Amino acid sequence: MIVLVITLLLLALILLRVPVAFAILVAGLVGMVAIDGFSAAVAVLQVIPMSASGKFSLSAIPLFILMAHFVLASGALTSLFESARVLVGRVRGGTGIAAVLAGAGFASVSGSSTASAATLAHTSTGEMIRQGYSPRLATGAVASAGTLAAMIPPSILLIFYAITAETSVGQTLLAGLVPGLLMAATLCAVVYILALRGQAPAADGSTMREKARALAGLLPVGVLFVLVVGAVFFGITTATEAAAVGALGALGLMVVYRKATWKNIRESLVGTVTSSAMIMVIIVGAHVFGHFLAESRVTPAVVEAVGEWQVPSVLIMLGVVFVYLILGFFMDQMAIIALTVPVTLPLVEALGYDPIWFGIVVILVAEVGLVTPPLGLNAFVTARASRIPLETVFLGAVPFIIGMLVVVALIFSFPQLALFVPEMMNG
Repeated sequence: MIVLVITLLLLALILLRVPVAFAILVAGLVGMVAIDGFSAAVAVLQVIPMSASGKFSLSAIPLFILMAHFVLASGALTSLFESARVLVGRVRGGTGIAAVLAGAGFASVSGSSTASAATLAHTSTGEMIRQGYSPRLATGAVASAGTLAAMIPPSILLIFYAITAETSVGQTLLAGLVPGLLMAATLCAVVYILALRGQAPAADGSTMREKARALAGLLPVGVLFVLVVGAVFFGITTATEAAAVGALGALGLMVVYRKATWKNIRESLVGTVTSSAMIMVIIVGAHVFGHFLAESRVTPAVVEAVGEWQVPSVLIMLGVVFVYLILGFFMDQMAIIALTVPVTLPLVEALGYDPIWFGIVVILVAEVGLVTPPLGLNAFVTARASRIPLETVFLGAVPFIIGMLVVVALIFSFPQLALFVPEMMNG
């Protein structure tokens, strides 16, 4: 009963627009007081902040966030879009496909979904509409392309899941590589299909010299991606060390693109501190809430109750994935992971499923939540940046959501699509 009451309190705080980090912390603290008493709760609260935030692996988060801010400040995403547009512009819907490819390229060196969507909206939506694209296709493609940063390494969500689930950060990052590329290919296919149905024209072709120049424009970001992901894959560095290399390389990108001003560097540092601080509060809050759940014994009770069901494990997993899909409509993706993984992961492992694969499925489903109402953060960002009505963005995202769900179904049905890269790392 107390778990239900605390869950309702948490939902009420979120509906009242209390920041998710503080809502989790308050709900967990109230639950601990209800079970253990005030003195015991305060004693635990004195220990948790240090134990929760003192892990070495957590330092990867601010470093990758710093890397994302440096890449964003460098203007590399604009260069990626222009290069991709030159390379695929002749294909029908080529500018939309270029926006998706630019989103994938930015994801590979940033891990910031909303930043990717906002910048793509500024750089590509107006160009697509000028060329004759329907506003729905233009904004739907941009909002969906931004979600790729949630999956393609170095994804902040993947790192957060790995820390919450206590899996290898490096292996979890690598597990997102194939699903992320598969998602990018699917979004490109959706743009092409919609273009064939008359929602987008074909653009003019480019000369070989222009294509060679475009390939050269992709080189700096490509080198940075190889430095970060390649170092982790070949075991040269840990994920945290790779993040430090990536941040330094992103600063180099700012130098290459002549954007390494004190103003840009200062803004990047301030943005990094702000984002990292909020994530750390979420982590502390999640540990407080997790301690409350442990004291309430709800997780063993759930595992035991489900174990008594005479139902195939695949149906139970489908139910779990469906719950995550619904949660994604209403809650922040990081909060979903922090609140639910301590409960669902023991159940998933008891059913015999791989925790890294489960994380990939959870985050793929979380991607869908970034473009669906009522929360749909990427849709809001795209609408604001492109000055197109929000309902147009949501309607434009529908075909892309269908494509995303197809990818979720593929990864759910064929786990090796996610697991073979980290297995190669081990083998």
